[in-house]
Amino acid sequence: MKFISLDSRGGNYLVVASNIAWLRNGENGQTLVGMVGSSPLLVTGSVEQVAAQILAA
Repeated sequence: MKFISLDSRGGNYLVVASNIAWLRNGENGQTLVGMVGSSPLLVTGSVEQVAAQILAA
């Protein structure tokens, strides 16, 4: 299992990479990360930045 740390303004998330379903632009330059079987997470950074962080991990 591959874990990825994603930063948020309210705290940080440690998510399983295979559970990430989609990325979408959020509010105030943030990104919504869709999770399989869960609500989306609002994380800091643009879609491109978050995607690069996920792919690099």
